[in-house]
Amino acid sequence: MINQSDLFYLCSLIEVIGRKQKLTRKEVVNALGVKNLDRIYRQAEILHCEPIEKVADEYIEFLNIPDGDFDNVAKCRYLIPDHWTIGKVYQRLIADTLTDDDLISHVIKVYQSWVSDGISDYNSDFYYQPRSYIALCYKENKLIA
Repeated sequence: MINQSDLFYLCSLIEVIGRKQKLTRKEVVNALGVKNLDRIYRQAEILHCEPIEKVADEYIEFLNIPDGDFDNVAKCRYLIPDHWTIGKVYQRLIADTLTDDDLISHVIKVYQSWVSDGISDYNSDFYYQPRSYIALCYKENKLIA
């Protein structure tokens, strides 16, 4: 059984770290690794008591997550979605496409897919499409016309 709130927090934290360090979300997930992703998910109820930016800074420092050059916020020509909005998109996609009990492996798989690049392109309309459409695109491994 997925704890939707804890998954939402995990996805939102990944987004905050990606923005702070200017990394693709795939790079953030790889830097965090399975053990830390699982820890964040399992401790989300406690971690959310602190500002999410503080928790992000602690993981960045603890894991020595480097700076990158992926700045989708600066490249955005329109309204920049907040990290909670993007966290919700990922949380729904992961919940809608999970087919087994290995949640953390599925989180990694989603963030390593092409869909993550589409969600991170704030100049497109992909991230605010209906959740069923995003899930179908993920399942079909392509944009659906």
